[in-house]
Amino acid sequence: QVHLVESGGGLVQAGDSLRLSCAASGRPLARFIMGWFRQAQGKEREFVSGISWGGGRTKYVDSVKGRFTISRDNDKDTVYLQMNNLKPEDTAIYYCAAGERFGDPQLQKNAYEHWGQGTQVTVSS
Repeated sequence: QVHLVESGGGLVQAGDSLRLSCAASGRPLARFIMGWFRQAQGKEREFVSGISWGGGRTKYVDSVKGRFTISRDNDKDTVYLQMNNLKPEDTAIYYCAAGERFGDPQLQKNAYEHWGQGTQVTVSS
């Protein structure tokens, strides 16, 4: 079992930056694809970004391309999401997820078996 804990959320103004972290325990993260998802109030949970085992392949939803950057440090069992130029529409609970599979990061929620409890990001206009 992998236990994931997100941190770094908060209340910021439009145009500000935040860096989310996802720390894992229980098993090394190196053999998991990792993803960040978000869920705004009243909406479905959606894929934001994902990263392959070694970090060489990444994916982003179109709305965050050029603003968000996902990275991972397998030695620290931690995944990051650097969020720049935040917009009010980025307001959501952000979840970290780990998938027990090789290859490219996946967009589908059911590709990830392990989830964190989420961290709130609120962007005011």
